[in-house]
Amino acid sequence: MSSWRWALARSIGTSHERSRTPCQDYGGARLVPGIDGDVMVAVISDGAGSAQHSRFGSKIVCLTMLRQIADYLRRRPLADLEQEDAMDWVDEVRERINATAMRFSARPRDFAATLVSVLAGPDTTVVLHVGDGAAVVRRDGADGWEVPSWPFQGEYASMTTFVTDDPQARLVFDKSDRPLSEFAVFSDGIERLVLDSQERSAHQPFFDRITNPLKASRADGRDMALSKALEQYLASPNVCERTDDDKTLFLGVRL
Repeated sequence: MSSWRWALARSIGTSHERSRTPCQDYGGARLVPGIDGDVMVAVISDGAGSAQHSRFGSKIVCLTMLRQIADYLRRRPLADLEQEDAMDWVDEVRERINATAMRFSARPRDFAATLVSVLAGPDTTVVLHVGDGAAVVRRDGADGWEVPSWPFQGEYASMTTFVTDDPQARLVFDKSDRPLSEFAVFSDGIERLVLDSQERSAHQPFFDRITNPLKASRADGRDMALSKALEQYLASPNVCERTDDDKTLFLGVRL
């Protein structure tokens, strides 16, 4: 039996449908058997709307990070992870983007994308964050939800940072010895729906409500039926009336 149950979905924004541009979000998740126990890993990336090839950039971010995280956890415990290790992963992402840009005869910034990742181990939690989007977590024994790293906003509205930024990405590294019972990771498409920017807090009722079906499910690992239902929810008029951007959302509960 899996130690985690999760759902993952993405939905193209209505603004992209109108302009006939593809979804620029990407997301992935894996339960990695680490040397000190299972680690639930989720990675979500949002390609910059102004970057020509950002949908490829977000995919490179997610797939490269998932592979590197899994490789690390097979060799070392999550508790050993330091910011320098995570920066090495981001540098590898940047190198892969640079190589892809050369094949496209493009610039790395044409693949600009964000990064939000949570690594939830038996005793250690790590959040990695570049740019906007966010992770929201509930720690074991806690009543409420926390936002370990707030979405980065630049000097002007809709400005943020990306893994391709020169000379170096602005990586937030948050490590805690408090394990999680539940967590969510999402792109900036639903920030305004689920975060209170004035209080800099999570919208508690939303996350309580949306994780309840996962807790009631009997699926082992990823719940495909709930992932499909989550995709339909993200594409629903109720959500799309409040945001026209691409939307990606991961939900995970520890069993």
